[in-house]
Amino acid sequence: MTDEATDTKIIDGKAFATGLRAKVAAQVDVLKSRHDMEPGLAVVLVGENPASEVYVRNKARQTRAAGMRSFEHRLPATTSQEDLLALVGRLNDDPLVSGILVQLPLPPQISADAVIATIDPEKDVDGFHTTNVGLLAVGGDGMVPCTPLGCLMLLKNRLGDLAGARALVLGRSNIVGKPMAHLLIRESCTVTVAHSRTRELAEECRRADILVAAVGRPRMVPGDWIRPGSVVVDVGINRVDAGNGKTRLVGDVDFESALEVVSAITPVPGGVGPMTIACLLHNTVLAACRRHGIAVPDV
Repeated sequence: MTDEATDTKIIDGKAFATGLRAKVAAQVDVLKSRHDMEPGLAVVLVGENPASEVYVRNKARQTRAAGMRSFEHRLPATTSQEDLLALVGRLNDDPLVSGILVQLPLPPQISADAVIATIDPEKDVDGFHTTNVGLLAVGGDGMVPCTPLGCLMLLKNRLGDLAGARALVLGRSNIVGKPMAHLLIRESCTVTVAHSRTRELAEECRRADILVAAVGRPRMVPGDWIRPGSVVVDVGINRVDAGNGKTRLVGDVDFESALEVVSAITPVPGGVGPMTIACLLHNTVLAACRRHGIAVPDV
């Protein structure tokens, strides 16, 4: 396969995310100039998880780059659940805060479910509150989790109308798999949710026009599990041994063998990953506009 043919198959999430962040920045400019309103995102980090530290720094940097207020709250790993819930309560009441994100995972003494339940659903830009989960399930207008929302944007950008497509979501997590299935149902796809215990999993994958892999197992899906001409969105981010004491990131799909049969595929890295923060910014603007009863600017 030529390099040019390969390039046409790759869904460039990094480029799409750059465009989405630019759109968000333009929307923020309109909100400031026409409505004297500046959206704000509050991110709470408890403890010193290295991966979370990097993610929080990137969120703050991109929030400021989009022209929004960025509020960072860094708490020690010994923080009690009571103190964290009190902080969330103050952020709920703060008119400058449009969206709240509490970085997961949390230390063992804190219940993530209790924290998520305390966040105002209108400020829940992660889309994890049960109110937003329920709205998504019934086709309502709640906040949608960022990673599946990013996957849907990439699919619609590549395929246009998804109605009638047979879609397989591989993975059933509350963060990606389940909301992804609901989003695809909303687009009138015929959706199957599969997982590690699914019987004849390879055959289920081969039936799909759209395959979204989100199981967290490196290269679990080989190319011969994939229907020729299908579109694959690989949500997996797995670190594997690259030799010489180094590691590298791979997805849940074996990229090289899949590339031979798909019509389009997201790479790892550079596919879904960049979309998550871009969609977080998108959700923050949406939350700010809904809170003030105005339409999201059309830019």
